[in-house]
Amino acid sequence: MDMIANPQTDITPDGPDYDIVRRVIELITEDYRDQPSLEAIAARLNQSPTQLQKTFTRWAGLSPKGFLQAVTLDHAKRLLRKEDMPLLETSIEVGLSGPSRLHDLFVTHEAMSPGEWKAKGGGLTIRYGFHICPFGVALIMVTDRGLAGLAFSDSGGERACLEDMSCRWPNAEYIEDLQATMPYAARIFQPGKWSSEQPLRVVLIGTDFQVRVWQSLLKIPFGKAVTYSDIANDIGRPTAQRAVGAAVGANPISFVVPCHRALGKNGALTGYHWGLTRKRAMLGWESAHA
Repeated sequence: MDMIANPQTDITPDGPDYDIVRRVIELITEDYRDQPSLEAIAARLNQSPTQLQKTFTRWAGLSPKGFLQAVTLDHAKRLLRKEDMPLLETSIEVGLSGPSRLHDLFVTHEAMSPGEWKAKGGGLTIRYGFHICPFGVALIMVTDRGLAGLAFSDSGGERACLEDMSCRWPNAEYIEDLQATMPYAARIFQPGKWSSEQPLRVVLIGTDFQVRVWQSLLKIPFGKAVTYSDIANDIGRPTAQRAVGAAVGANPISFVVPCHRALGKNGALTGYHWGLTRKRAMLGWESAHA
């Protein structure tokens, strides 16, 4: 299977700023206790403070200092508080964002049958494309039934990212098709195009347990977070927190099925398949747009 791995059109509304943003997030994460100033961060990155401020604010909607506050442990703990509403209440329509979630990406989903999953992609055609997005390079994978995969890499890591995703469904046929993936990429990363009248179609390919965990993730509102134990309770398996964590980590549709909103018991970010820096970026980006 010889697949092409070439990032194409930049669909980030304000330009490909993620590389600079990623380095800033890494610095403020590493030096969090020192509370680095804008000038100190800019000097480390060989940028002027003014230009860095403009670039970061264009990407995140808030300053580096504001973003730092948005990704602290205290903020993560606040995301987990439930005084506003029960985050995983069963009254939320399964697979469709609730009507009160005005800032969220509306999603409707279906799951492939166990037989289809066991075939490891056999008989399935997956069209894919690479697009520059607010979180680096996005790999979009779609079938005739909807979005099946969304993964991320830094520039230069596209081929490894594609191999990572394609090994999940090794028997599928893969075709690079930017015309098929571009509409998905444009909608996913532009909040102005999120609409309950045109929900994004998603197809979940996994075991029955994994699909139940991913369905639970779809209930987490934009700008909020839950713990792995919350998810375990929601699917009726309160003692299966470790298995829940594994299913969250195996989620093939990152960001859209928001596994980045799953945190440790005390608000710790824990792991993320595409890197903790990217998870911090997603949570901070959502905090700015919520």
